[in-house]
Parts: sequence; C-alpha cells; structure tokens
Amino acid sequence: MFNYLPPLNDHNLPYSDTIHPIVVHFVIAMVLFAFLCDVIGYFTRNFRLYEVSWWNMLIATVSIFVAIIFGQYEAGLAQPYEAVRPVLHLHTLMGWSLSGIIAAITGWRYVIRLENPEKLPISYLGLLLFLVTIVSVQVYLGDKLVWVYGLHTVPVVEAIKEGILQ
Repeated sequence: MFNYLPPLNDHNLPYSDTIHPIVVHFVIAMVLFAFLCDVIGYFTRNFRLYEVSWWNMLIATVSIFVAIIFGQYEAGLAQPYEAVRPVLHLHTLMGWSLSGIIAAITGWRYVIRLENPEKLPISYLGLLLFLVTIVSVQVYLGDKLVWVYGLHTVPVVEAIKEGILQ
C-alpha cells in the first residue's frame, strides 16, 4: 500500500513546499481585512464595507478548515522533536478553536446581515477585536514553529533523520 504514496523530499513532504502557510495566510488576511472594513464602515457609515466584511468572513470560515487539514497533515510529516511539541500542540489546539470561533462569528454576522445590513452592533466589533488578538497569537506560534524550531526546513529534517534531534 505504501508503494503508491509519493516519496518525501528534503523538506519531508510529498510535494515541493508546505501548503498550510499559504492557505493560513489567506485566512489571516481575510479576517484582518474584514475587521478593518467593519471598523471603517462603522465610523464612516459606509455600509457597503459591511458587505465586503461579510464575504471575507465567509471565505475565511471555509478556508480555515482547509488550512487545518493541511496543517494536521504537515505537522504529522514534520516528525516534531521534544522541544517543539508543546508549541505545536498549543498551535494545533488554537487552530481548531479558531475554526469554531470564526464559524460562530460568521454565523452571528449572517444573522446581523439578515436583520439590518446597515447596522453593526459595537459588541460585534469588540468580538472581532478579540478574534484579531487570538489570530495574532496564533501567527506568533506558527512563526515560532518555522523560524525558531525550523519545522520542514532542510537542516532540521536532516538532523531528525540522523537522530540528532529527538
């Protein structure tokens, strides 16, 4: 059965580079842009920005599940060594939590949009600010996994294969 799987490259992946960061950066941009559109729309009374925000949150909701699928797959292929495991576990837990939080906020946004597309409660903006804070912490953890612990980088993959990192 394993003969049908593609061989792993020097990044310990069956494809040329990691896909998770590409998809997750898309989600980050969509959430931040949705927040920006809602804040600007709230203070300028430009209600068309609320529509832009809605579509960004909807696409972010779908995209975060794609990011999680690739993240789980690539984390498994990374063969995380002992020092990286706590950060990776926290990053994973927060990623799954964010998927639920983003989906719930998007659901609430849908209800707000149905009731009055030209009005946005300040509590919603507060919740979005909280979401942006959580996303920022998640970005920090993801950066740490790559830039500090070197997951899927050639030197770290080689060190794991040689048994230097465990």
